[in-house]
Amino acid sequence: MTRKFIPRALGYLPLVSMALFLALGPSTSVAAEEDEHAHHASPPALVQAVRDATKQFIDVNNATAAGYGPFLGCVSGPDHGAMGIHYVNGPLVGDGEIDASHPEALIYEPRNGELRLVGVEFIVDAATWLKSHPAAPVLEGQTFLLVTSPNRYNLPPFFELHVWAWRDNPQGSFVDWNNKVSCDGQ
Repeated sequence: MTRKFIPRALGYLPLVSMALFLALGPSTSVAAEEDEHAHHASPPALVQAVRDATKQFIDVNNATAAGYGPFLGCVSGPDHGAMGIHYVNGPLVGDGEIDASHPEALIYEPRNGELRLVGVEFIVDAATWLKSHPAAPVLEGQTFLLVTSPNRYNLPPFFELHVWAWRDNPQGSFVDWNNKVSCDGQ
C-alpha cells in the first residue's frame, strides 16, 4: 500500500523543488549556528543518534542530493507551534523499515531566505507495518504515534515519530509540534 500512495505524491517533488528554488533562490543552505544542544547535559540516545546521522544534511543541498525533497510545504500547528518543511525520501518511506540512521523525512525551518535543519520524522505506513508487527513501532524506547485517516495530509493511516535533534522543543524532544519552530520566515 505504501508504494501506491507515497510515490504518486512524491512524483510532484521536481515541480515543488523547482518552485522552492525559485521562491528562495539558490542560497538555501543553512547558516552555521550555535548548536542548541551544546549547553545541555547529554541528549537522549535517539536525539544523539539522529544528530550523528543527519549532520551532513544541515546543508539542504546535501539532502536533495541524497534523494530528499520538499513535501506539503511548511506545516504549522493547529493552535500553536509548527513542524516546518518536510523533505521526504520516498524509497525510505516505502521500504517499511525503521532505522535511526536513516529518517524518512528531514525537517527544515525557513528563516531569512535559508532553510535550517531542526529535526526529523520517522514515518511508516500503518498497514505495511502491522502486517508483520503486532504493535506500533518503537525506536530507542520511543513509541510512534498513529495518524489515522482521514487526516490533514490526505494520506492513509501511518505511524510517525518526530525527533527534534537540531532545535530544542520545550514540550520534549519527541513531541510533534515545536513552539520554537515557525513557518513565518517563508
